[in-house]
Amino acid sequence: WKKVSRGFHLASTWLTGLGATISAWWILVANAWMQYPVGCAFNPDTMRNEMVDFLAVAFSPFAVGKFCHTVISAWIIGAVFVVAVSCWFLLRKREVRLAKESIKIGALVGLIASLGAAFTGHISGQQVAKVQPMKLAAMEALYNGGIDQGLTAIAWVNPLQQPDYRNEAEAPLKLDMPYALSIMATNDPHGFVPGVNDLLNGYTRPDGTREPSADEKIERGKMAIQALQAYRQAKKEGADESIVNEQLSIFNENQQYFGYGYIRDKSELVPYIPVNFWAFRTMVGLGCLFILFFAIVCLLAFRVPFLSITTRRLLATIGLMRETDADMNGAETLPRWMCYAAIVLVPLAYIASESGWLVAEFGRQPWTIQDMLPTWAAVSDLHSSSVITTFVLFLVLFTTMLAVEISILLKQIKKGPDKA
Repeated sequence: WKKVSRGFHLASTWLTGLGATISAWWILVANAWMQYPVGCAFNPDTMRNEMVDFLAVAFSPFAVGKFCHTVISAWIIGAVFVVAVSCWFLLRKREVRLAKESIKIGALVGLIASLGAAFTGHISGQQVAKVQPMKLAAMEALYNGGIDQGLTAIAWVNPLQQPDYRNEAEAPLKLDMPYALSIMATNDPHGFVPGVNDLLNGYTRPDGTREPSADEKIERGKMAIQALQAYRQAKKEGADESIVNEQLSIFNENQQYFGYGYIRDKSELVPYIPVNFWAFRTMVGLGCLFILFFAIVCLLAFRVPFLSITTRRLLATIGLMRETDADMNGAETLPRWMCYAAIVLVPLAYIASESGWLVAEFGRQPWTIQDMLPTWAAVSDLHSSSVITTFVLFLVLFTTMLAVEISILLKQIKKGPDKA
């Protein structure tokens, strides 16, 4: 503090946060392209997808939605952390003034971020329904789709076994919210949402257009692969231009199903439903819990004078306000049980964020690049020993960094701001 000014400290703080956020953009753009490949064209001569529209790649709907949802979820984690540390100070009657003000800031940011995460999550759900319908079906354990689909609140999906979706009409003990899935996916309570079997066997949309079955896509994918091989061979051998163009034409007609040509059985197109189903419910359930938590903390921390004495006494009765604060203009501090709850929520915030990534990555299986490249075809010339060595090095490095970071955080929290 004695080396530079307060303004320099403040600028450094904001620039660090801004820099980290901007760096996340390009990471998420790359991931979004793998989930929704746009702005590129496949070059049969170089065997590469080559970018033809930078803006389409950088600002695709998937990239924007994924960036906003991911960054906002990070704000939730930060807000939970700030409130939890402040509550820890309150429980020990240390830095009380700082703790109260930090709780206000953290709770307000957390409430806005939690509501923002719900909004961006809805946007992401619609994007998934449009371009990754199998992921949505796995998230919902929706075996047979249709109109007027409800959003499953809970159902029994065995976490250790892929369900028999071909012979089960729906997951057992299912309890859903009527029309909610159709609204989430289409903004229409009567919207059509395809299930796993619809996507495998083909279906007709309400507008009359037909979605081909997985078997048809696999067949057309094989045609694309064969045509590409024939095109490259003909060009290499200097064959007549009409033959080259004919094979290229066949490839172009079937290119959208190219990746399906590597699929050996249509069951490989179904992600592992239990992970997607339970991870999605963990993410959404904890997200709703954060909204409720931050709303209550904001209500108490800002000492709202518009609450009647009767309401404040009711809050005191149910434990949301201290009895000594009931006749005052709001709560001077949070009840002890809520302080403990804030601390417990810290690991749950990380679990919610990681659950979202489980859905994003497990849900797109078997695709490395959606509809283009399955995981078993995404090979390189690296030896397995190189991959294992790199993995172990990263594991050791990042585990060490995690341990050091946690140690530093706990040390600084224990010292407190006045002694840091």
